[in-house]
Amino acid sequence: MVAKNRARSASADSGRHRVAVFVRDGLLPMELGLVHQLFGQARSEAGEPLYELVTCALRPGHVRTDTDFPIVVEHGPEVLGEADTVIVPASHEFDTTETEGRLSGPLADAVARIRPGTRIASICTGAFLVAAANLLNGRRATTHWKSAEHFRKLYPSVRLEPDVLYIDEGYVLTSAGEAAGIDLCLHMIRSDHGSAIANDVARATVVPPHRDGGQAQFIKSPVPEPEGSSTVKARAWALQNLHRQLKISDLAGQELMSNRTFTRRFREEVGISPGQWLSQRRLEHARQLLEDTEMSIEQIADSAGFGTATSLRQHLQTALGVSPSAYRNTFRGTSVVSGADGGDRLG
Repeated sequence: MVAKNRARSASADSGRHRVAVFVRDGLLPMELGLVHQLFGQARSEAGEPLYELVTCALRPGHVRTDTDFPIVVEHGPEVLGEADTVIVPASHEFDTTETEGRLSGPLADAVARIRPGTRIASICTGAFLVAAANLLNGRRATTHWKSAEHFRKLYPSVRLEPDVLYIDEGYVLTSAGEAAGIDLCLHMIRSDHGSAIANDVARATVVPPHRDGGQAQFIKSPVPEPEGSSTVKARAWALQNLHRQLKISDLAGQELMSNRTFTRRFREEVGISPGQWLSQRRLEHARQLLEDTEMSIEQIADSAGFGTATSLRQHLQTALGVSPSAYRNTFRGTSVVSGADGGDRLG
């Protein structure tokens, strides 16, 4: 079984799977806390802890965070050599993993302590360290979407997938932003000990056991708008008329061009076809309406030019991996709670 394979190793002292959390200056406290919270809540049927967690750093002592308080770490990198799983949170202080695409001497020495076969997982931009250790070459990986392009430049041999919440490549796992670290930790607990225990941890922490979709749903305005181009008037007009069933000739007519010339100019200036641009803008408008209004799915589909709710659902599912209702619930918190009087109130 997967649980037996993944959780086969255990600390000799406790008999529990040992998780070492390797922190650096610039640590995001939330990322350290979520690891301890989630793995720390995993219990056997007898109520015994399933994991032993140890925090370590390059050297014992104070570690700076990205807040106004430090943390005190009692253990140095020797802990990495005793771990069954190593988790690398992000740091907001750039080191050579993010500036030069390599491990510094002290980081290289620390990583070298990790035993072969140890499971290694990163949260957010912790993926830079894992990539610098040559553990992601030829593998799929993810990181925070804001750092995706920089990651690609530094580590071209890694198959980066910036639209997902986390990726499991066997003994190397990566996750996106801070909250995606929750998804990854629950996934590892689920892989080690099954869905029932992972679900219990999720309930105790009041988070969903599994989230649909990926990072794409959290990226705002993904399509840049070039200024001072020969198609800018057509694009501005189209944004005011998204509810209409637009044709290439409608847009080309705004610039007094032929369809062929307009399409060529549009690709040169925007980088995609008019049809692709229009679909992306319709989707962006629909997302805004889902977030900011009480309009029905049918009304939003009509306003954004999708025509039908079915068409909107298909486009949103393809682009973001979620339904319109799930997207709205995520960004508006529209869960309904029954009141004592039998009415409904928004929770």
